[in-house]
Amino acid sequence: MSFKIYTKTGDTGKTSLIGGTKVPKSNIRIEAYGTVDELNSFIGLVNDYLTDHSTKQTLKEIQDRLFTIGSSLACDPDKEPKLKIPDLKETDVTFLEQQIDAMNEVLPEMKNFILPGGHVAVSTAHVVRCVCRRAERICVNMQEHEMDVDPLVIKYLNRLSDYLFVLARYIAHQLQVAEVAWKPRV
Repeated sequence: MSFKIYTKTGDTGKTSLIGGTKVPKSNIRIEAYGTVDELNSFIGLVNDYLTDHSTKQTLKEIQDRLFTIGSSLACDPDKEPKLKIPDLKETDVTFLEQQIDAMNEVLPEMKNFILPGGHVAVSTAHVVRCVCRRAERICVNMQEHEMDVDPLVIKYLNRLSDYLFVLARYIAHQLQVAEVAWKPRV
């Protein structure tokens, strides 16, 4: 027997955190993990455009970490110590930095601001970067409102947005697509 995807428990505008605590669907914690879920979905879209096996594997690793972040954000902080929630590690941030450095080694020096575009995969990577920045801002907002959020989550999202910017450039390089330099009107 298959389970039903609909529970009808959200019909009144409430949802449950991991641990059972009911909160309004407008709660900033819900906004945070919903945005991380959106980010994860867009990363899947970027991955679908790519053929480079190494980059595809890296994006799968990132998607796994985003599920970890999502579960952390979806958990009632008062009940989390009793639950088995996967942890983000400092080595996850280091991994992103290593990937950034490796891509930067083959990229030309950046001399201008770059407009998103040139190829659908490049543009999509820039959209993903923007969603990542939004997820980061929401988590920072949680922190500013003294809501429990692991500082490593914010650090990871910050580094991930850097990775996604470099990835957009790297994709353009691999596809031999010229970057679109911003030429400000004066």
